[in-house]
Amino acid sequence: MTVAFVFGGARSGKSAIGERLAAATLQGRAGTVLYIATAQVSDEEMGVRIRRHQADRPIDWHTVEEPLHVADQVRMHAETPVILIDCLSLLVNNWMFLESCDDAGFEHRKQDLIAALRGFPGLAICVSNEVGQGIVPADALTRQYRDWLGWLNQAVAAIADSVYWVAAGIPVDLRAFEARL
Repeated sequence: MTVAFVFGGARSGKSAIGERLAAATLQGRAGTVLYIATAQVSDEEMGVRIRRHQADRPIDWHTVEEPLHVADQVRMHAETPVILIDCLSLLVNNWMFLESCDDAGFEHRKQDLIAALRGFPGLAICVSNEVGQGIVPADALTRQYRDWLGWLNQAVAAIADSVYWVAAGIPVDLRAFEARL
């Protein structure tokens, strides 16, 4: 098992860094990249975003559109050398709004995803947003989203062999600067 966690703010370049990491890892190896996309077309602008992401991917990558059951997809594709999950931020959104998860449901889904990542024999790359560096949101629902995503990000980072913070398209290897406390 190898897990790489790539996160940053909106439009930081995190998806492109995740894709570069996947391509570099696969170079010279048999197989393909499985791209697990969690986004849903909710309006015209989101449709444009999704189509742009699709056009940017190499044509030989396999894409699975999976808004909810990412852990199942990871388990089903254990023979794939590289899986790229983009993105955990939309996955949490989907758990909240498509499944109406409560705290216990979120915790179950989080633990299930972590177990699937731990059991994956290849490289699993997880892309996510960082939403906890701003002000405290004014409403309870937004605070819940921020908290759930923060907890999922922490859980993935805890098992990740490499953790990259992306700002302005530049990845910084946080494990290289990690303080051992």
